[in-house]
Amino acid sequence: MSRSAKVERSTKESQVLVSVELDGTGVSDVSTGVPFFDHMLAQLSKHSGIDLVVQTTGDLEVDSHHTVEDTSIAFGQALREALGDKVGITRFGDAMVPLDECLAQAVVDLSGRPYCVHEEPPIVELIGTYDTTLTRHIWESITASAQICLHVRVLSGRNAHHIVEAQFKSVARALRQAVAVDPRSSGVPSTKGVL
Repeated sequence: MSRSAKVERSTKESQVLVSVELDGTGVSDVSTGVPFFDHMLAQLSKHSGIDLVVQTTGDLEVDSHHTVEDTSIAFGQALREALGDKVGITRFGDAMVPLDECLAQAVVDLSGRPYCVHEEPPIVELIGTYDTTLTRHIWESITASAQICLHVRVLSGRNAHHIVEAQFKSVARALRQAVAVDPRSSGVPSTKGVL
């Protein structure tokens, strides 16, 4: 059974197409008009093993906020849809990823209950055209639309590029674990019987 989903989101501010294949090989085709964000989504795909297609056009003449936000919402929706009833998944995942001087930690629970905790040190406001204040909002948007619990912490780091990229890689590795099929599980991994 294919664990894939395709989501289209259209507003007056953006048009977004996102497709995911959970059992992929980390192949991505990403275009949002925000180059650093494209780079981060490619990292998310590569290190999670989730095949990802993202085609977004947004009101970049205003700024990148709506483009990044709506893409993140659509990705979260696609992740939730691809997981289906969550039968047989591992459910939990965690990772610590170093990137030179930076160390980031991500822990995820595909719980059906959205909650996001995000901690990072103060960094410069722009990486290219990417507004670094959006990083927390990306995780919040994905968490809300995917209905997952996500904790992301940057334990050390100075370089803004490294600080953001390590977060994406750690979330990717945590997701890789959590979405994986657990060969020892025969049902939904919850005593409630539903996630």
